[in-house]
Amino acid sequence: MQSEQYAQIPMRWVGPIHMTCNNVPEAFHIPLATFETPLWPSTARGAKISRLTNGISVSVGDERMARSILLEAPSAAMALDALQQLQNDPSPIREAVNATTRYGSFCDLHGQVAGHLLFLRIEMKTGDAAGHNMVTAAAEAALHAICQQFPALEYGSLSANMCTDKKNAAINGMLGRGHYTIAELHIPDEICRKHLRSTPKQIAKLNQHKNWIGSMLAGSIRSANAHVANILLAAYLATGQDAANIVEGSQAFTIAEERDDELFISLTLPNLIVGTIGNGKHLPFVEENLMRLGCREQRPTGGNARRLAAMIAAATLCSELSLLAALTNPGELMHAHRKLERKQS
Repeated sequence: MQSEQYAQIPMRWVGPIHMTCNNVPEAFHIPLATFETPLWPSTARGAKISRLTNGISVSVGDERMARSILLEAPSAAMALDALQQLQNDPSPIREAVNATTRYGSFCDLHGQVAGHLLFLRIEMKTGDAAGHNMVTAAAEAALHAICQQFPALEYGSLSANMCTDKKNAAINGMLGRGHYTIAELHIPDEICRKHLRSTPKQIAKLNQHKNWIGSMLAGSIRSANAHVANILLAAYLATGQDAANIVEGSQAFTIAEERDDELFISLTLPNLIVGTIGNGKHLPFVEENLMRLGCREQRPTGGNARRLAAMIAAATLCSELSLLAALTNPGELMHAHRKLERKQS
């Protein structure tokens, strides 16, 4: 067996970013691990805007993790009957799920029938854990309980793609998977012109044309943003997250509007999957980063994960704003990449 090895990825702390979450204002730096070095100054420029204004307001609306399971019935009628009974009384599933962990709890059940196949999506509150393993263990217990309750049903799969894990789909945004997080920022016209070399009108227009119309023409699934995946990956790698979750995490919406003499810009991340405990968090550099981020404090259950989600959302909005501003100026984006990545003036 080969010994464990580690890949080294450049990392820098960017900030301070001014943020208000749960009516508490604060300033923080965030670690970003990436080979795309222009992301650091780009995010830093957005962070500067947060300091020159009233800061970024972040709201975390909901958090949950989901796993879907598959059962096979002798007929569609039996599959539909089982689904109806479970939806009317999900207590057998709730009891099976809650018996598997002290740190999470059953919160919802959704199902669909295709032919004789019964698909069930089990959702849980998972505290400070992202919850992948927690909900999978719970789903396995639920499968066993369902097969006992309905002897005619047979095991199909522990994962049935209706979760949906690390794949583009609409269901996560509609039902929830991860932290539903929204970051907002108001920027006066003068600050836009001086520090972003753009205007509220230019940024709002570009956002509509590029992020919304362009994404629609491309057939994007519940996604209208400039480069959310860039910052999510950098923050995920620096804080010990499952990096493949940027697939659904980057299904995000950037909204930009010209309001009187200011720019209003917001970023909605419906599927921001993060945790502060669990696999990967034991690594020394991750532990150090989470400690510095204040995600090792004594908080109510889930409080540290919500804090991390809010910080990542604020940082992502900073970079999203900076890139949109750069794209309103012909030549600025490529000049920055040549200067920072190719060391060309």
